[in-house]
Amino acid sequence: MNAIGRMDAIIHNAGVYTQRSRGSTPEGHAGTLAIDTLAPYLLTALIERPARLVYLSSGLHRGGEGSLDDLDWTKRSWDSARAYAESKLHLVALARRWPSVLSNAVDPGWARTKMGGTGAPVDVETGQKTQSWLAVSDDPAALVSGRYWHRLQQQEPANEATDPSFQDELIDKLGRLTEVKLPA
Repeated sequence: MNAIGRMDAIIHNAGVYTQRSRGSTPEGHAGTLAIDTLAPYLLTALIERPARLVYLSSGLHRGGEGSLDDLDWTKRSWDSARAYAESKLHLVALARRWPSVLSNAVDPGWARTKMGGTGAPVDVETGQKTQSWLAVSDDPAALVSGRYWHRLQQQEPANEATDPSFQDELIDKLGRLTEVKLPA
């Protein structure tokens, strides 16, 4: 990806929600962890730093506390909703770690997408507004970093997401799991 040049903005939007089982990648990682946490971590670690990073999270991240004890679901019984909540907490924590990059996390709401389903209350246009705005806007309100957003408004994330020791431990564990460290 670096061969095509530096990106202006990256929006990390990959995610899975209701996985019936832990699953296993070829490397042995839980599927939800691999897609929702490891993939954005690796892409962020391996690309030339863009001007802006946007991580799609969820209000459900508030149910992800304590996730660092067993990131890869090797000791606990599988719980797909909990695994999703934990992965979204990880993204909020990662969004707070990028000096000299405008990096933020966004809760787009429960949107009518393939993952959200037709019964979701938020239309796709509304759901995408905040991340698009953060990725391209020169509005002074969008030129901030390390924040958590919902519907163009800053929100308070879960306490763990803003805890530097949680952030450091998460980044250390992700580095060990992937054997890829974030650049300094």
